[in-house]
Amino acid sequence: MPRHGADLALLLLSGFRTLVDAATVELAARGYDDFRPTHEFAMRAIIAGADSASAVGRRLSVSKQAAAKTIAVLVDRGYVSSGPDPADARRNRLQVTTRGFDVLREGESIFEDLRARWEEKLGAAELARLEASLVTLVGDGAVDVGAAGWVAHDPI
Repeated sequence: MPRHGADLALLLLSGFRTLVDAATVELAARGYDDFRPTHEFAMRAIIAGADSASAVGRRLSVSKQAAAKTIAVLVDRGYVSSGPDPADARRNRLQVTTRGFDVLREGESIFEDLRARWEEKLGAAELARLEASLVTLVGDGAVDVGAAGWVAHDPI
């Protein structure tokens, strides 16, 4: 059966969701059952220098209100702290906490495990070809989820 252009997009999206969903399940098993992909995007934006709801919103291409809601959840769950900015006491500054860095490290470890499972299914050479093909199509620059324009629409 011939494939159509939209099939490629759906296959790529399905591959992404397969990895992310498996990582979310594994994070929950490791004690982070309250963590979602949107949270990682927001935390990466904060690490990259977004220190307010407005700045996080700009980085993720969401409204300040949506960013503030995500930040409130992250603060409530202990992944991010919000405290007075030493340079301007009128502002609060966001920072990723030790717990936040811990969950990010766990997530990185899980993705390494998931990649190894794909390598087991496809073989090392085939996975290398897949990755090389994707690099050819989208470039080999590291993906920066903290960069402006990353849109995260997962539910909190």
